[in-house]
Amino acid sequence: MINTDPNHIHTYDAQGRMTCCGQEEKIYAKADTKDLLHEEHISDHDHDHDHNHEGHDHSTANESLLRQYLPATISMGMLLVGIALDNYNSSNFFKGYIRLIWYSAAYLPVGFPVMKEAFQAIIKKQFFTEFTLMVLATIGAFALGEYPEGVTVMLFYAIGELFQSAAVRKAKGSIKALLDQRPDEVIILANGKPFTRKAESVIIGEIMQLRPGDKLALDGELMSEQASFNTAALTGESKPDTIRKGEQVLAGMINQNQLCEVRITRVYADSKLSKILHLVQEATAKKAPTELFIRKFANIYTPIVFLLAVSIVIISYFFILIQNSTLIIYNFTDWLYRALIFLVISCPCALVISIPLGYFGGIGAGSRNGILFKGSSYLDLMAAVKCVVMDKTGTLTKGVFKVQELKISEGFDLTEILSMLALLESKSNHPVAKAIVDYVGVVSEDFQLLTLEEIAGHGLKGSINGKEILAGNFRLMDKFAISYDTKLKDIPLTIVAISVDKKFAGYITIADEIKEDAKQAIDSLNKLGIDTVMLSGDKTAVVNYVAAQLKITKAYGDLLPEDKVTKVQEIKSIKSPIAFVGDGVNDAPVIAFSDVGIAMGGLGSDATIETADLVIQNDMPSKIVTAIHIGKATKKIVMQNISLAFGVKVIVLILGAGGLATMWEAVFADVGVALLAILNAMRVQKMKF
Repeated sequence: MINTDPNHIHTYDAQGRMTCCGQEEKIYAKADTKDLLHEEHISDHDHDHDHNHEGHDHSTANESLLRQYLPATISMGMLLVGIALDNYNSSNFFKGYIRLIWYSAAYLPVGFPVMKEAFQAIIKKQFFTEFTLMVLATIGAFALGEYPEGVTVMLFYAIGELFQSAAVRKAKGSIKALLDQRPDEVIILANGKPFTRKAESVIIGEIMQLRPGDKLALDGELMSEQASFNTAALTGESKPDTIRKGEQVLAGMINQNQLCEVRITRVYADSKLSKILHLVQEATAKKAPTELFIRKFANIYTPIVFLLAVSIVIISYFFILIQNSTLIIYNFTDWLYRALIFLVISCPCALVISIPLGYFGGIGAGSRNGILFKGSSYLDLMAAVKCVVMDKTGTLTKGVFKVQELKISEGFDLTEILSMLALLESKSNHPVAKAIVDYVGVVSEDFQLLTLEEIAGHGLKGSINGKEILAGNFRLMDKFAISYDTKLKDIPLTIVAISVDKKFAGYITIADEIKEDAKQAIDSLNKLGIDTVMLSGDKTAVVNYVAAQLKITKAYGDLLPEDKVTKVQEIKSIKSPIAFVGDGVNDAPVIAFSDVGIAMGGLGSDATIETADLVIQNDMPSKIVTAIHIGKATKKIVMQNISLAFGVKVIVLILGAGGLATMWEAVFADVGVALLAILNAMRVQKMKF
């Protein structure tokens, strides 16, 4: 979980002012959705009915923003006036103690918070922190009489924090949008009359009324004939989606234009949106290897450069003494100034700010595009993925089945077979089962289901009115030694085979439709040089038919869940890392085994979504390519920032130690590079994928 230890909270003052360098967890702590929930807890009900409260909130926000920028503004104004008096004042009044007091007053608004942080860190026995480095360097500059340089170092440090804070606010904007889509109250119909209730108190089966513009607070099933919903908060797609009677609607969707009714199918805490928010909350705690390395590096790096700075002052004296040359005179002030420059340059701000900020920006970019990365490590993996393995049903196809043809063997009654089949399939939540139940309709009450067994990867076995009935694929028929015409396996459609009392009773053909963007997704992956493989529990004839349409060269059918795991193991041994995309409960094991498990969040089961490392909220396979592009862009920006920070710092460190760089160059090498890195990290949030 995200670190919410009180010892870390002090890094944010009342205005949300954020410290930088060395402890990147603070960025994430600020962006924790628990904090966001606390900060942004203004429900839609309040928004619609309490305008006074809303106005107060805006004024408070503006006041907070003003207080946040005020210290830096005061310091900058006083610094500019001081520099002007130093250079253009002909009188002698701006000298001595007056000059010291003026620059001290300019220093305190930005320097005191950092001094406080340094003091608190020392109390906790954290002696080598960026706060200590900045305080020592700036106080040392004052001791040497370099007042403007001391103020400038701390002022730029404060400006860097403001940039960082603004960047994080922008990065978490898409997560705030999710939180804003979850109203606290709903309208429930009881005895035909509407009542306002807390969303948390609503139970499954109750009917919720939605007015035009209302937002769904819970998942449910549409009871009205049809309605148009804005699904942008969940999918990233602004185009309205038309939902028809009996279809699923999810929390966070907005009713567009007509009064409608929804039957609740999940309680508030179990809604898809609640799960997504929980997963987003956990996402920032899972850091990429690059971040973990930089954190460890900073912990070692900071004390080393501190000791090197001390060495510059001490060792140089003995070096000059050994030279025994009258031409080389040791000047303590000169070498102390060089050491202070070294301290300013060495602060690892650019690294420890911009790297986690870059990854957080990538997670935010994913959220805006309807893709949930459960941690920054998966951005790196998606950038490096070599092969994408996909399930067929619900991933490349819509998973919306329709019965095409019904064939009943001689000697069996059509009505009886259909009634028993529908009764059996009504106990399953598989899309194929739903298609059969919808096709048959109401089942006669004369039929009673006595026993039911689901055989994974095969189908259903039950006892109805004393008769044993099997319904599933041909592997199920083989398992129970039911004889049938093997030519039926060649039909390129999904087939549900039926047997009654050990005799083959017929079959139903069911067709699924390929998703509109599936072909585009495969083509784009091929252009990126990424292999695509399709795995399915469906029969090989159907799998090959779909693969041919999508131009997937490697496709395997008739696979049980454990067979999929075996197949992924084979692929993984040849190409790695690999991503597996699925939606069903039976995909959870193989998703867990793959390098990156991707779940289709709309049709996907809860188990699959929980197991996956990445969730595509609108079930579009083309978003796999988008996720790869976001991962690559994020990784590129992170590596650019590392190169920039190291490159500039090494050059200026050498120049500073040799006396060729002043405090102004040190300011650029530290805070200037940090600002450039922050601006570079923010680019991923503006990119279009």
